[in-house]
Amino acid sequence: MGNSYAGQLKTTRFEEVLHNSIEASLRSNSLVPRPVFSQLYLEAEQQLSALEGGSRADNEDEEEEGEGALEPTCPPNPYQMHPPPEGCCTTDGFCQAGKDLRLVSISSEPIDVPAGFLLVGAKSPSLPDHLLVCAVDRRFLPDDNGHNALLGFSGNCVGCGKKGFCYFTEFSNHINLKLTTQPKKQKHLKYYLVRNAQGALTKGPLICWKGSEFRSRQTAASTGSSSVFPPAESSGPLATFSGEPIPGTTPCIPMGAQQAGPASEHPSLTAAVSPAVLNGKDSPKHQQLVKNDPSAMPRPSALGILSNSGPPKKRHKGWSPESPSTTDGGYSQGGGNRAKHESAGMSCMPQVGLVGPAPVTFPVVASGEPVSVPDNLLKICKAKPVIFKGKYSSHGNFPYLCGNLNDVVVSPLLYTCYQNSQSISRAYEQYGASTIQPISEEMQLLLTVYYLVQLAADQVPLMEDLEQIFLRSWRESHLTEIRQYQQPQPCPPAPSAVAPVTSAQLPWLAGLAASSCNDSVHIIECTYSLAEGLSEMFRLLVEGKLAKTNYVVIVRACRSPAIDSCVAVTGKYQARILSESLLTPAEYQKEVNYELVTGKVDSLGAFFSTLCPEGDIDILLDKFHQENQGHIPSSLTASSVTKSASLDVSGAPACTSYNLEPHHIRPFQLAVAQKLLSHVCSIADSSTQNLDLGSFEKVDFLICIPPSEVTYQQTLFHVWHSGVLLELGLEKEHMTKQRVEQYVLKLDAEAQTKFKSFLQNSFQNPHTLFVLIHDHAHWDLVSSAVHNLYSQSDPAVGLVDRLLNCREVKEAPNIVTLHVTSFPYALQTQHTLISPYNEIHWPASYSHGVDLYPENKKYFGLSEFIESTLSGHSLPLLRYDSSFEAMVTALGKRFPRLHSAVIRTFVLVQHYAAAMMAVSGLSQMKDYTSVETLEITQNLINSPKQCPCGHGLMVLLRVPCSPLAAVAYERLAHVRARLALEEHFEIILGNPSSGITIGKHFVKQLKTWQKIEDAEWRPQTYLELEGLPCILIFSGMDPHGESLPRSLRYCDLRLINSSCLVRTALEQELGLAAYFVSNEVPLEKGARNEPLESDAEKLSSTDNEDEELVTEGSISEKRSPVKRERSRSHDSASSSLSSKASSSAPCGESSAQPTVPSQGERARSPQSCGPSEEARAPGDRQRPHASRGPPPVISRRSPGPTPQPDSGLRTGQRSAQASVTVSSSQLSSSGSSSSPMTPAAGTLVLQASQCSMSKACRQPPIVFLPKLVYDMVTATDSSGLPKAASLLPSHSVMWASSFRPLLSKTMTSTEQSLYYRQWTVPRPSHMDYGNRAEGHVDSFHPRRLLLSGPPQIGKTGAYLQFLSILSRMLIRLTEVDVYDEEEINITLREESDWHYLQLSDPWPDLELFKKLPFDYIIHDPKYEDASLICSHLQSIKSEDRGMSRKPEELYVRRQTARMRLSKYAAYNTYHHCEQCHQYMGFHPRYQLYESTLHAFAFSYSMLGEEIQLHFIIPKSKEHHFVFSQPGGQLESMRLPLVTDKSHEYIKSPTFTPTTGRHEHGLFNLYHAMDGASHLHVLVVKEYEMAIYKKYWPNHIMLVLPSIFNSAGVGAAHFLIKELSYHNLELERNRQEELGIKPQDIWPFIVISDDSCVMWNVVDVDCGGERSRELSWSERNVSLKYIMQHIEASPNITHYALIGMRKWSSKTGSSEVREPFSRCHVHDFLILNVDLTQNVQYNQNRFMCDDVDFNLRVHSAGLLLCRFNRFSVMKKQIAVGGHRSFHITSKVSDNAAAVVPAQYICAPDSKHTFLAAPAQLLLEKFFQHHSHRFFPLSLKNHSHPVLSVDCYLNLGSQISVCYVSSRPHSLNISCSDFMFSGLLLYLCDSFVGASFLKKFHFLKGATLCVICQDRNSLRQTVVRLELEDEWQFRLRDEFQTANAKEDRPLFFLTGRHI
Repeated sequence: MGNSYAGQLKTTRFEEVLHNSIEASLRSNSLVPRPVFSQLYLEAEQQLSALEGGSRADNEDEEEEGEGALEPTCPPNPYQMHPPPEGCCTTDGFCQAGKDLRLVSISSEPIDVPAGFLLVGAKSPSLPDHLLVCAVDRRFLPDDNGHNALLGFSGNCVGCGKKGFCYFTEFSNHINLKLTTQPKKQKHLKYYLVRNAQGALTKGPLICWKGSEFRSRQTAASTGSSSVFPPAESSGPLATFSGEPIPGTTPCIPMGAQQAGPASEHPSLTAAVSPAVLNGKDSPKHQQLVKNDPSAMPRPSALGILSNSGPPKKRHKGWSPESPSTTDGGYSQGGGNRAKHESAGMSCMPQVGLVGPAPVTFPVVASGEPVSVPDNLLKICKAKPVIFKGKYSSHGNFPYLCGNLNDVVVSPLLYTCYQNSQSISRAYEQYGASTIQPISEEMQLLLTVYYLVQLAADQVPLMEDLEQIFLRSWRESHLTEIRQYQQPQPCPPAPSAVAPVTSAQLPWLAGLAASSCNDSVHIIECTYSLAEGLSEMFRLLVEGKLAKTNYVVIVRACRSPAIDSCVAVTGKYQARILSESLLTPAEYQKEVNYELVTGKVDSLGAFFSTLCPEGDIDILLDKFHQENQGHIPSSLTASSVTKSASLDVSGAPACTSYNLEPHHIRPFQLAVAQKLLSHVCSIADSSTQNLDLGSFEKVDFLICIPPSEVTYQQTLFHVWHSGVLLELGLEKEHMTKQRVEQYVLKLDAEAQTKFKSFLQNSFQNPHTLFVLIHDHAHWDLVSSAVHNLYSQSDPAVGLVDRLLNCREVKEAPNIVTLHVTSFPYALQTQHTLISPYNEIHWPASYSHGVDLYPENKKYFGLSEFIESTLSGHSLPLLRYDSSFEAMVTALGKRFPRLHSAVIRTFVLVQHYAAAMMAVSGLSQMKDYTSVETLEITQNLINSPKQCPCGHGLMVLLRVPCSPLAAVAYERLAHVRARLALEEHFEIILGNPSSGITIGKHFVKQLKTWQKIEDAEWRPQTYLELEGLPCILIFSGMDPHGESLPRSLRYCDLRLINSSCLVRTALEQELGLAAYFVSNEVPLEKGARNEPLESDAEKLSSTDNEDEELVTEGSISEKRSPVKRERSRSHDSASSSLSSKASSSAPCGESSAQPTVPSQGERARSPQSCGPSEEARAPGDRQRPHASRGPPPVISRRSPGPTPQPDSGLRTGQRSAQASVTVSSSQLSSSGSSSSPMTPAAGTLVLQASQCSMSKACRQPPIVFLPKLVYDMVTATDSSGLPKAASLLPSHSVMWASSFRPLLSKTMTSTEQSLYYRQWTVPRPSHMDYGNRAEGHVDSFHPRRLLLSGPPQIGKTGAYLQFLSILSRMLIRLTEVDVYDEEEINITLREESDWHYLQLSDPWPDLELFKKLPFDYIIHDPKYEDASLICSHLQSIKSEDRGMSRKPEELYVRRQTARMRLSKYAAYNTYHHCEQCHQYMGFHPRYQLYESTLHAFAFSYSMLGEEIQLHFIIPKSKEHHFVFSQPGGQLESMRLPLVTDKSHEYIKSPTFTPTTGRHEHGLFNLYHAMDGASHLHVLVVKEYEMAIYKKYWPNHIMLVLPSIFNSAGVGAAHFLIKELSYHNLELERNRQEELGIKPQDIWPFIVISDDSCVMWNVVDVDCGGERSRELSWSERNVSLKYIMQHIEASPNITHYALIGMRKWSSKTGSSEVREPFSRCHVHDFLILNVDLTQNVQYNQNRFMCDDVDFNLRVHSAGLLLCRFNRFSVMKKQIAVGGHRSFHITSKVSDNAAAVVPAQYICAPDSKHTFLAAPAQLLLEKFFQHHSHRFFPLSLKNHSHPVLSVDCYLNLGSQISVCYVSSRPHSLNISCSDFMFSGLLLYLCDSFVGASFLKKFHFLKGATLCVICQDRNSLRQTVVRLELEDEWQFRLRDEFQTANAKEDRPLFFLTGRHI
């Protein structure tokens, strides 16, 4: 739209001469002074080029336009070529040096191509059949999408080799292109050149220049800087502003440019920066003259006047012909846009002025005459038309505009939308769908016309809607092809051709479409160029012929197949909204500021003054003030006096409704906190090692919040009251506010220092987990790259990115970042840092109709508000004010140059002022406000009177623009003062940057209500204003998370910037009203039918508004879109309403009515229903409310106080003024001068107890919205999804493609997140923009989480609770449950003369120890229900032994204690710390440890075969073994010498048998051994080898043979011992050759359980040998300490088995008094394999195998020593171990549990066989049912069962006596015993008949013989001559319930004769 000369010098000839002169000066190489005009052109750019680092040549902007603008439609101006230098070659196809460049000639010649250059083919007009070969720097060529080519040119001549051509003009001269038009690389560089298989150069693919029109314009300074700051919110069309240029030129352009510079979010730099009217994409060839920046100082209007309609052909860098002045551009242009153009899906250009000019391009020559914009256009049209460029072909450049450019706005949004829809979705490209054509240009235009035709008069077109229409149309037309592509086929069939719309048919079809719309869409067809159409449109506008037309579509479609089009929006309402929506928030604020500062708004104020019937409103106010001076308005007096009296007397008047809620955690918050915790745990559990929870001891945190003082105080309050600081141990009991402030960071200028100390803290405390909480995380997403450009102007730009995304935070292993927001959309893009798995969404309260988290409060958020507008609710909570909207529209026409925000604010403030006056008694002012505002004001002023304490309600008045908020505050405060209402309600200006200021009177009230004693107290958060009657004017462009009190009754959002149609912005504003309502009271009950009943009482009692003032009842009711029939007469709904209205009028009636009808009359009269619009037809909600009529303030038809609304009702049309007057007639205008009416006064008494707070907990606030926003929010798509949800999610992102599916209502938050992650990309100004690894796992930050939930739902409480439970979990991670049980059977100990009495010995004295008797009794509490072992006749009472427990209770009932892990603990696989990474084999720097498998065989006679074991030995552990040389066969495991005294290592190898505990077994002994070298072998079953190796790659494994896969722990112990003895022999042989004696080889091994977690030592102070007193203390020590102590024992090789106590908190001094005992040892054994060579473990055993082995060792005459002053703690591990054996039926379908009684059966019976080893069934059966075999033994402890050579657990009720049949064994004396039974278990040849004859049995004693098969059973009976003394019966034979192949065990039982 070129720039005009503002009416001067309009002749075309002058322009041409002027341009040629400028052109010449630009091209001139000599330093001729430039003409004054060119100086003006160029000065504006100096700053910019400096910014770009641009030392590039001046005229570098070669390619600011794509093909689209290359060929003019009018005859071209001849291009002035420089004459070629003399003597050079000018032959076509050769360069000036005479070298051939034609492809055909040099295709096979070698060509030197520098790095980064490509060979391309140029077309010469004079050689149409040839391509000329050129080498061009690839950076200046586009990518495949036609984007990202740098402007300018860099090339070499491949003929003569000349390098460094920086201008295409110069290069084209050199290669003799001989052009008649200006050289453009886009036009002449046509093809890439490629080499074919033979190596010859051939023509390759076309160079894709088509995208150049919207290419993101990159700077000379390379890509890095280009990402900087594209329009975060804007890159759209330029907005223009009202206000004429100020005359008077100033030469201070650069300065002006600085001024206009970076304003907050998108600094617009200078005008030079191209009023990129575009989306950052389009290169508008015409921009309007941008309007001036209010903040700029005197404006250089010289530039403003000098606009050129025929710009120079070679644009100077960064200069756009449209920019009238630097300041202007800087100010308004950039903006172009927000929500609208967001739909453009291309990567956005760096924001204007930031890093480079936007691509602004101009046609080579003017296409025809420039179109002149009429001078008085704005005055005539009442709004600036917005022209959307549509499709224009290469012949149809968009015409230049000149003249009054301030009055039009040109935008490329539609063009971009068309382009996007032309690109075929990626989804189909993968099928090779090249045959599917995009939607045709004709079809696009036709659909656009259809779309515009169906828009209602009050609707505004949305690009998103249009894109969806295109998408649907394209899908439908290609449905068959798309389906074909979706079925995999080798070759897709060609689609059938559909007859397309031709360009010739287009105008006719468009006209046909528009014919039905009453001329709201007007089609102009032009034949030659769009210029004629535009001229025609301007002519029609000026002539007033388009008054009813909202859209003008101009089409040029006849001469060629290509069509040109544009759409102009001329409707006043639509044009205003669209032009304002193209502003960024920064520009919007500037514009408003400018209008306020320059006094443009004064005309508006003057206009309002004239409306008042008595002249100026202020005069009326002054008059009122004087009349009432000295006394409060009569109707207000009574209540306020009684109120203050009651306050004074009692100090605390009785009001039950006011109670501040105590702080507590709700079930939802707890659930969310737990979800957060589980996400953190899953990060820690993943194998990536990104978070090592085990290494942290405590939690610390920092909460970052936006720079809002109220939010800051509110967060401090939450932290303080949550107790989280005490719980985390960060603060002591008496903390101060200053201490709490350490944990909350306000992101303002001072934030950096506090954040640095946080980082330092995290660095210094690696064992503390720091949680960095970024609350309100959607707030500042600006990239820090922008800050680097603009650090001087606004330090806060990009602050979040600089702090939270800094390298230190990303790399710190102990910082977890949690983003918390209600609007997460901008953090869910293709480039996000947050993994989708790390998102936590607030859970839904209902799932499948089940209330998941029952709470006594129900959250009332956006969806509930929308629901309240649907039919069936008595009162919609979302409303709009049609009379207010009508007035705004009317004033918008009257003051077209004022921004609508200014008009809206002034109208609303006027309404509030008038309402306050009306309520105070100036009843004539009722006509000057709207019903809604009157309702609000009335309730605000009257609510305190209904409560004995004066509690009132809060009205939130949202004024986003701070200057306007200040104006509103001043005006309302002034009116309040004049009306003497200062003590009735407060007006508070809420500004993010400052705290809350309220009057002393109100502070005193609040202190009384909240029982606060502190004299200095002032409210610091809005929550503390609970119950205060006030208007809170809430300013700031965005709310920052401030919570509002429950006394909020009205949320007045009528002033929100309705043009900011972005999902985040809308939801954020509506989130202010989000609320918790009490669940006890059904909300809005009785909504459906009652209003139709005539019973007024019923209605008023059912809608919870009964205490509300009349207006609240009647007016609110009328908005209900309940689908009622419209009644023609006085409908009952209205009468019921009016009766409610009257009954609730609390105070005097207005004096406007001369007589007040009785309640009955009022109930019947229709007028009393106020605007009885509840009788609207169902469709009314969507239609503009015509029934409201013209706005009252502008047209006053009936000034009388009581108009006749009956007729209005009957016709369905009613003047708004009528509605105002009528409704206010029964409003309690409390300042009325007439005396209060009796009925009303009566109602006051009735309602005195009704405090407005009593409603607060039951009812959410009522929200007033602008009509545009109301329609957007309440409209839904086909799936029921609110329209608002499908808007662009945030200003800082854009759609990745217009070919995207729609969001759906059924989508969960997670699905929405995935949708946005797929379909949105960040703009270049977004902090995630540089995170390019789209969606790949490695682009996510591993320690980053996102918590999203609706606004005000309690997210702060949830994350503070999360911190608490995280801290508890960390402490829990450092704690374990260890068994804590007293030793059993202590009372049965032998006499004291059997004790080891040398109490202070560190080691046992061998001689003394040998004299100690062996204590047979088991003291280990895990054997509480095992059989007692008798050693001599004990008098055991039967009740001493507990009842046997059920097997499942065994685990549950064992007592445990929680212990903090010491630094010497053994750990499972979940522990990763720096020190033991290498030990574990997980060190990131090392490869996973390689291991080798070694077989190791030895023979063992008892098994009758050779045993083959396998060792898995990691490379790092090979030094512990000896391998044969050569061959590398494993020979033996190295053993140290007994004589070694080194303290560097542990001598004994440790073996840990384990099963089922690969994760939970405590095999990490690094810390337990205190880092000492040791040999640790895990003994695993073959089938578990792989999983153990995976978890413990650096441990040595001993793999048992497969025959032991189902064996118990006995087999493992047996093999460990046998292998160790075999290895001892090998080592003795090996080392004997080295001269070492066999007895010097170390013979001990350790056999340790996999649950030994810590080891303790008891320090005893004996206080002298004889002293009875014993003081002792227990401390945790390393296993290294204990092992080295024991290994250093003198004569250690004389002990066969050494062990230690099991730890118990109940240990008494008696147990530790003696240092050593000779008794059973368990759990952690040090075994001498040399001495025990002939004593074996029983390899068949599952349980009690250690007791069995202990008894064998003792009976062999060997010493067992327990060190009582060492103890081992055993961790309770719920998985694996002996619990991993499940006994189930072999019949697979029988899932019933098998009880122990079924473990044995009669041989040959049909019993169900079990899938379990025979030995396990036997042991389990005996444990529970041995009394079946030994009935006499039950509870008969003096007559035990004799058990030969084995110990089997027969249950706690039966005692056994163990004897060994081996010769020379130590046995107890059995001569005194009479045994009640005999147990012979697999007895060997040592047991003979003579041996058994020594023992005596009771008569009737029972025998049980157990053998491997029936045959050996019989042989044993015969061999032992059992039939002599025992009687057998056939039925006494049994077997374990095993199938034959499982080798059951057989029993024979008999009775003693």
